[in-house]
Amino acid sequence: MRSSWFNKLYIIIGPKPPLSWLILSLLSLVALITVLGSSSSNTIDSAPPNPASLIYTTYRRIKEQAAVDYLDLRSVSNGGTRQKELDLCGKEMENFVPCHNVTANLLSGFKEGEEFDRHCEQLREVERCLIRPPKEYKIPLRWPSGRDIIWSGNVKITKDQFLSSGSMTKRLMLLEENQIAFHSEDGLIFDGVKDYSRQLAEMIGLGSDSELPQAGVRTILDIDCGFGSFGAHLLSLKIMAVCMAAYEATGSQVQLSLERGLPAIIGNFIARQLPYPSLSYDMVHCAQCGIIWDEKDGMFLIEVDRVLKPGGYFVLTSPTSRSQGSSREKKRSILNPMEELTQQLCWTLLAQQDETFIWQKTADVDCYASRKQRAIQLCKEGDDAQSYYQPLVPCISGTSRVEPEEFYEDLQFWRSAVKNYWSLLTPLIFSDHPKRPGDEDPLPPYNMIRNVMDINTNYGGLNAALLDEKKSVWVMNVVPARTSNALPLILDRGFAGVMHDWCEPFPTYPRTYDMLHANGLLSHPSSERCSMKDLFLEMDRILRPEGWVILSDTMGAIEMARTLATQVRWEARVIDLQNGSDQQLLVCQKPFLKK
Repeated sequence: MRSSWFNKLYIIIGPKPPLSWLILSLLSLVALITVLGSSSSNTIDSAPPNPASLIYTTYRRIKEQAAVDYLDLRSVSNGGTRQKELDLCGKEMENFVPCHNVTANLLSGFKEGEEFDRHCEQLREVERCLIRPPKEYKIPLRWPSGRDIIWSGNVKITKDQFLSSGSMTKRLMLLEENQIAFHSEDGLIFDGVKDYSRQLAEMIGLGSDSELPQAGVRTILDIDCGFGSFGAHLLSLKIMAVCMAAYEATGSQVQLSLERGLPAIIGNFIARQLPYPSLSYDMVHCAQCGIIWDEKDGMFLIEVDRVLKPGGYFVLTSPTSRSQGSSREKKRSILNPMEELTQQLCWTLLAQQDETFIWQKTADVDCYASRKQRAIQLCKEGDDAQSYYQPLVPCISGTSRVEPEEFYEDLQFWRSAVKNYWSLLTPLIFSDHPKRPGDEDPLPPYNMIRNVMDINTNYGGLNAALLDEKKSVWVMNVVPARTSNALPLILDRGFAGVMHDWCEPFPTYPRTYDMLHANGLLSHPSSERCSMKDLFLEMDRILRPEGWVILSDTMGAIEMARTLATQVRWEARVIDLQNGSDQQLLVCQKPFLKK
């Protein structure tokens, strides 16, 4: 018997119509398009608004369906089939991350660290194939068990690499047979993660780290995060800490953090701006991250200033090995090269304890005018408007902020969307899946997903809707680089987010997200610049086996997407919302392919 949610939906399934029907349909559609196309302007001019709108909608749908049928006919005429599945890639591509090829970058002349940066312009044509998981890959454990225990076969780190990774890493991680266990209370920096977090709060002037959100610290950029233990603790305080670390071929901090269900992205301070707009984060945290901040005339610190909100904090915990001697000598070795730079940035050294320093960015715009004459200049309007992998700029962003305009409209839309279709999908995605061998009985809320990506977000409405539904997930809100930049508003809400151009691969490792969601991405103008097939291959690369994809778009875009879903071997179904709009859903699940 069909469940109640299923009865509310109209599932479009069934075999393709015969070729004779397609040819007849195409001829009829072309004729109708010709008639409508030749007379549409006169009809629209003379008709009332409602019929005109109806004619336009019908005309658009006919065009979309004609395009789909044309692809069917062209494929049949070529003797092939649109549903032909793509081949699996070779074993050498199991951990393939496009745009990060150190050898090719060196041959192209990149040096001084830039060879480790992201260079999509060096990306050569690669075979269109599906990246398969390693032989030892296992579905991650449910959250929160998966936060502290991961399968060692799911990440690219060997036992020898683990044993040679240093005493601090081995205190954080315990390698046992085919698992890696993380001990969040053991020796991150001082006496443990909680003690370190409490120390930072006290240095800021708070009673405990639980007061950080009330003090305005809700989003933290954690540079070179280790393996995420600090971020895992902050999430328990409802603070969104995003790990950012450079690409690493093995033992990657980003890959391990994402495997634990913690927000992370590949990125570094070398030559380009981070993929965040100005004034994005409440705190930037660097614990033994290995960056020499006074290099390149302080350009790295200027980039920190750019992404820091007014009144935000920069936390620097230096390696104890950098300086020998008394604590006063250690303090002087760090402060001397940075003192003049921080003064030019209008930062105040708020506190110093042991090897940890906290600076606070000014919220007073008059501070910039009172600096020395030869101080770092403020950016002119528009200098840092677009910050998608642009070169580092030697100017200060200041304290101006972007204010929300359409925020509440978006919030209402997603509250409605939850009622109209998201909650209807709950039995599919957030249900109690059959128990796997060795699993304990699951506890509520029974969801199998943790890492979610909204690949065409507006103001983070999906993120808010999931929180309202008490789902224990986090969302990477991706703002397409060529749309209006709403990322500051998303970060202001305490959510994780990033800018990205979907004509390029996303800066993450394979199999790092449990669910991908997109509303309107396929019919977005930017999709005309690049191949939809490449987009689906990229989604398949970053999606975990048994992961979900939910696409909401126009009928024509969804129909083409269903064909591509078949090619990448996803199990797909189209859902008609039956709400009078031309929007449909494509709900897909990626199978666990083994070879």
